[in-house]
Amino acid sequence: MIPDGLADILGAAVTAANAVSGGDICQAHRLRLDDGRTAFLKTRPGAPPDFFHTEAAGLEKLGAAGGAPVPQVLAVTDDALVLEWIEPGRPTPEAAEAFGAALAVTHACHPPHFGGDGDGSGSGSGHIGSLRMPNRPVDSWPELYAEQRIGPALKAAFDLGRIEVRDAAFVKRVTGLLDVLAGPVESPALLHGDLWSGNVHWSAAGPAYLIDPAVQGGHRETDLAMLALFGAPHLERIVAAYDAAFPLAEGWRSRVALHQLHPVLVHAALFGGGYGQQAGSLARTALGGR
Repeated sequence: MIPDGLADILGAAVTAANAVSGGDICQAHRLRLDDGRTAFLKTRPGAPPDFFHTEAAGLEKLGAAGGAPVPQVLAVTDDALVLEWIEPGRPTPEAAEAFGAALAVTHACHPPHFGGDGDGSGSGSGHIGSLRMPNRPVDSWPELYAEQRIGPALKAAFDLGRIEVRDAAFVKRVTGLLDVLAGPVESPALLHGDLWSGNVHWSAAGPAYLIDPAVQGGHRETDLAMLALFGAPHLERIVAAYDAAFPLAEGWRSRVALHQLHPVLVHAALFGGGYGQQAGSLARTALGGR
């Protein structure tokens, strides 16, 4: 369970390991180390060699932005990621407002390109959940969203029989109209990239931390749409504080369905169920009768 060589990297032996709840893909444990520290361990049997390294690099990028906080990376190997332990707490309205303002600071960090930034930390590809995600640098968000987000996720879902032909046709229509549907042109923003409510860790100390990122240069409305997708606590307070710090472009609410389309297609590819139909519905909403 504890990967070989981890103690040498941490500079401390593991004295106790207790399973904790986590996501659907990785196994999670709370570690106690003989130097008194408590840490969080993620492992995934058979993970691709770059899986945890890409996540660690993404956390460090987000942390360097000086906005929403992230756990400190203590160790990373091909088999595991160890982070500082952040004692969980409950979301409060005050913490939600602080998180919204902090996320705005993160997004105000502008990578040189959409997608990866070409520095070797996931610039060619990355992961969203267990799905491989292209992450090459490009010059526009419509190009990124069509070719490296919606396109691959739709193909994966369709090849697995998890989206019907009619729904897939509406999704394809969206990709052909992205220049029109995208709204005002914006510079690349440093995104978490998979910011559903479960990837916001509310701490006992107060701040909300970003975890499990799929970091990229993207459209900042994407992170906010993801927060809405599965109902982040105190969402309106988060958004109001964000908008006060970094005003959103006119009409952003009308584009929520567009930005939710990619993560729902990812869920269709990974889990099936009704996500394929939901993707079709989101595509029709995004098209607005076009």
